Amino acid sequence: IFGVDFPFCFLRFGDLKEGDVVRHEGKRSDGYLEHIFKHAAKELFGVDVKEITYKALKNKDFQEVTLEKDGETVLRFAAAYGFRNIQNMVLKLKKGKFLYHFVEVLACPGGCLNGKGQAQSEDGKPDRALLAQMEEVYSAIPVRLPESNLHVQRMYQDWLEGTGSRKVQDTLHTTYSAVSQSPSSLDIKW
Repeated sequence: IFGVDFPFCFLRFGDLKEGDVVRHEGKRSDGYLEHIFKHAAKELFGVDVKEITYKALKNKDFQEVTLEKDGETVLRFAAAYGFRNIQNMVLKLKKGKFLYHFVEVLACPGGCLNGKGQAQSEDGKPDRALLAQMEEVYSAIPVRLPESNLHVQRMYQDWLEGTGSRKVQDTLHTTYSAVSQSPSSLDIKW
């Protein structure tokens, strides 16, 4: 499963006001890896994870999170930020050396707050002081778990016909299958 995040896309439900902005779990504006990891650990293995420890692999933008139970690794998630790391991840997948249950993919090295849409210094490089300030502001926003949001709960009941319905499966879930190779010379070879 791959998770792609657009962290600053806020949906407006009903009478929400600007002061009602909340964020998902995690220290930065990146994706939902932390929430999904904690939820999977609890639902699948009965483990209540309080804090996640990231392990940097090849670089700080390719990190891994694992859950061990009874000496065995039962969950293995990764965060791949930047196209170089995404390309390396795809290569591992093609070689059958892909060990992850979930991968969060973000195009910007350093995550969304470090993206090209953010303020940069005069020389065009990321402004580290501004990045630290944005991370501090973001982490001060209150956390609200998606499953505790009344608007989301109402959407599941009124529109999706309950959390375990066929409509939920058809609307929110997908399946992947192998695609046959195209004989086109325009295919990108990673």
